[in-house]
Amino acid sequence: MTPDAYLDKLRTLLDAEHECERSEFVSQQSKRSIYEKVLRGTCWFPLEVVRTYYNALNQFVAEVRRMDGWGEEHQFDHGKPVCFFAATGEGRTADFSWSGTVSYVDEDSMGIVLPSESNAPQLHAASQLGVQLYFDETPYRLMVEALTRAREDSSGRLAEFKEIFHGTRQCAVSHLAQMSFPWLNKSQEEAVNMILAARDVAIVHGPPGTGKTTTLVEAVCETLRRETQVLVCAQSNMAVDWVSQQLVERGVSVLRIGNPTRVGGKMLGYTFERRFEEHPDYPLLWRVRRSIRELRSSARKGESVRAKLASLRDKAAELETRITASLFASTMVVASTLTGAASRLLAGMKFPTLFIDEAAQALEPACWIPLRRCDRIVMCGDHQQLPPTVKSQEAAHGGLGRTLMEAVVQRHPECVSLLRTQYRMNDAIMTFPSRWFYNGMLKSAPAVADRRIFPLDSPVEWLDTSDGDSSETVTAGGKGKMNEAEASVVIEALKRYLATLGRTRVEEGNIDFAVISPYKSQVRLLRAMVGGDPSLKPFRRRITVNTVDGFQGQERDAVFISLVRSNDGGNIGFLADLRRMNVAMTRARMKLVIVGDASTLTRHRFYAALHAYVLALDGGADDSTPDLPAQGAG
Repeated sequence: MTPDAYLDKLRTLLDAEHECERSEFVSQQSKRSIYEKVLRGTCWFPLEVVRTYYNALNQFVAEVRRMDGWGEEHQFDHGKPVCFFAATGEGRTADFSWSGTVSYVDEDSMGIVLPSESNAPQLHAASQLGVQLYFDETPYRLMVEALTRAREDSSGRLAEFKEIFHGTRQCAVSHLAQMSFPWLNKSQEEAVNMILAARDVAIVHGPPGTGKTTTLVEAVCETLRRETQVLVCAQSNMAVDWVSQQLVERGVSVLRIGNPTRVGGKMLGYTFERRFEEHPDYPLLWRVRRSIRELRSSARKGESVRAKLASLRDKAAELETRITASLFASTMVVASTLTGAASRLLAGMKFPTLFIDEAAQALEPACWIPLRRCDRIVMCGDHQQLPPTVKSQEAAHGGLGRTLMEAVVQRHPECVSLLRTQYRMNDAIMTFPSRWFYNGMLKSAPAVADRRIFPLDSPVEWLDTSDGDSSETVTAGGKGKMNEAEASVVIEALKRYLATLGRTRVEEGNIDFAVISPYKSQVRLLRAMVGGDPSLKPFRRRITVNTVDGFQGQERDAVFISLVRSNDGGNIGFLADLRRMNVAMTRARMKLVIVGDASTLTRHRFYAALHAYVLALDGGADDSTPDLPAQGAG
């Protein structure tokens, strides 16, 4: 298949995914109650309007706060479209005729850009106000535009990228003297040197706990010794903020395009909006904008102010352009999400190097959005962890979930550098994932290899529920899975472990805990059980309950995993996507407890090997654990 034909195929698959996601969203939003939407994170209700104001970008913003703490998870994020509604009784709602856009989210508060100031009275007048997500067409539109642009390029840099990623063109490398970085380990140092030498593409493959971000930040800093400015992107706002924060702590000037998810955090001062507001010329611009609003108000009363308004608008535009140019000229790193790289603020800009973090979680079409602005690309991630979410079966089977990083890893293995030393897990926790997913290449740093919460603790356990009354059930919606008996086993195991440690030991050791399940319904059940158990109350702030997907990129001292599936047919559903289990297991630093029905799960080769491995550890046979299949087997 030619590169252009491959892009055409991606476009077709993307269309299928778009239609599937849009239809599902519209259907679910119309059928679900407010309560169900709140639980799924697509709705906040009830709300109060805290204040309304014009932000630094001259957008009219309503700051709202949710008054009921139903659930911590939600899907609201910067740039997403939303619709306000008023509850009218008996579960009915009346949607407002206009929509807004999320400006920022900060725990229970959210800023929403309204179409105009005239929309504010309707918000203040609503007695039972709520807000819910609209289907967001923007990412799909931007990805289609990016694929089209790449498809039509026949002689430029995008054409060369097409041939490198999906054709026969080889990657060019500069021959540079190897640099030494004593503060990095050997594999990290190799990765940075490979990035510096790459003229087209470089891949940093960073398994859990191997210091991928550390390596990426070092590579960015060294690149900036040779280039004046680089573009750093990631799929999610959280990932962009994390890398940006690490760069700021290294003394690198960062301009964050698109507000961070947690406004008020360390990155707030580096957002374009805040920097714009702090510019010396901004007070003058604010006065000009105020004059424009005052003149508009008087014009509605019949006064002719057209010429003066035109003059003020020209002045405001001149000041905006000057401030924006000044901000970009004084920054070394421009940071945004992949879709954020399409911002009008970056119009006409080019960067020598594009860094994409968490590249293994990004759809390939999204990566083409920033590629048009760059001459070379560095991707960091781990394709053995969670892939991008693809809802359409047609798109999934067609290969939409295959990322650009995977394509380069397969086609240009010489451009890949694997980070091999991990600093997170006890060696017993690390060994199985290393053998199964990374060809046994990972090694534990001495400081963590035998680290335990207490000296005689067993780092890995499997609590088998097959001898009890464990049985999976289907939730009311027909799609979710849960297992009440297994949830009880998880909670009792957590309580026993906490009792063994004691509150003083937990507090003094600052020990934290995760309860993880691949299934959202099970997570909701476990969360309710943790919240409702009086004996867990002293420890609740140290216990996080979430899905596997929600824990990617995080870690805890002790992790309890509820696998849920328990049936006579040995059906394990999406537990067969072993990358999800890789993520779940590798969140643990010192203690991993797997809770599941071995009679169901071990019919799959991966879980059979994992179960045998844990039994061997429990029997003290660390050096005689069974041989494991090669990477990706099963």
